[in-house]
Amino acid sequence: MLSHEKNALLTQCGPAAPMGRFMRSFWIPAMTAAQVPSADEPPVRLTLLSERLVVFRDTQGRVGVMEENCPHRGASLFFGRNEEGGLRCVYHGWKFDVEGNCLEMPAEPATSRMCQNVKTRAYPARIAGALLWIYMGDAQTVPDLPAFGFIGQPDDHLYASRWHQECNYAQAMEGELDSAHVSFLHQELNKTNPDPQALTGKYFQEDTAPLWKILPNGAGFMACNGRSVDGDKRYWRLNQFLLPFFTMIPPRPGDAQLVRMWVPMTDERSWVICVSWRPDGPLNEKELTAWRNGENSHRKVVPGTTLPVERLDNDYLIDRQEQKTVSFTGIKGIRAQDAMVTETAGPIADRSREHLGSSDVAVVAMRRALMEGATQCADSGQPHPAAANAWLYSVRAVQAVLPGDQSLEAADEFLAPARATPPSPTSTH
Repeated sequence: MLSHEKNALLTQCGPAAPMGRFMRSFWIPAMTAAQVPSADEPPVRLTLLSERLVVFRDTQGRVGVMEENCPHRGASLFFGRNEEGGLRCVYHGWKFDVEGNCLEMPAEPATSRMCQNVKTRAYPARIAGALLWIYMGDAQTVPDLPAFGFIGQPDDHLYASRWHQECNYAQAMEGELDSAHVSFLHQELNKTNPDPQALTGKYFQEDTAPLWKILPNGAGFMACNGRSVDGDKRYWRLNQFLLPFFTMIPPRPGDAQLVRMWVPMTDERSWVICVSWRPDGPLNEKELTAWRNGENSHRKVVPGTTLPVERLDNDYLIDRQEQKTVSFTGIKGIRAQDAMVTETAGPIADRSREHLGSSDVAVVAMRRALMEGATQCADSGQPHPAAANAWLYSVRAVQAVLPGDQSLEAADEFLAPARATPPSPTSTH
């Protein structure tokens, strides 16, 4: 359990909160590249880390991200005119470029120098890996983007989606690191997937209490969970947790890689962003169709929105008859099942009332890494070292069946893709 004070440290992400300042030292994934407006199109709203922002592209195609309220008298720039290299407030015509500089104040005398002294808050923004990334920290120390494997891949190797979840980022992310729940929450009744490594396969039914090992690294840790299978073997899944809110779960052999991101919208709501990608070739139409329909790694949303179809206010469309005869929950979709158990704990779970067991080892490790990181940064006044070392993010989640008596730490070939390799001294990265 956590005290109320530590729970507040973990969950509060506004500009003045220690966790909020900590997160702002990292690049923040904000939306998919497809959701960014085209040049001179109207801006779109974005709430991120409890800040209300607008996103637009200027005439040259540069992306601007700035606070929503005009610094004049607070009118919303969402209703502004995106024209000729800047976003113009419709109240008095003040106009701002993508860096937040005020370009024009037509309601002021021509001799006024006020325009040169006014600037609105704007953040550096980049599009990479099918996502829009925003840096909300000190503009003098902007780090490199994290070196995820999907960044730099061709467009046809990637699929990105975004939806929102009605709870704090931390409890949404906890479900991703809790592999023990797979034996229950996602299971089908009287049916087993012929692939033993599928989430509905026999490996998750043979051993419902996996052995846990946490292997730390410079940006987080590997959450290693091993299940006894086939008599004398152990099925290991190595999930990745990377500061401040990135996770990876291992794909089945032949499936696409994925990275999921659990980004605070406010303290009580979160964005979930998922990128599926293949390093060896284009995605195939079958998997693209499945993801667009909200299957497997992605969530089904109301078209044109980030609103999930199965959600808290409609009881996730639970079918009680199916719960008796088809699936453990009666809720369709793995992502919807995960959302149900995290959202129904409340917008911010009261962790002072929980009772943790051995299956919660990775959840505890995640909370500790985040709180220690936030405290370290608050005490030092410096960004977390992981933010400045992009190469730490060049890892993958992996899985394998190993002999039951083999030490996990000694399985070098298995662990190699899950470990980041420092750049050589001559590297320009």
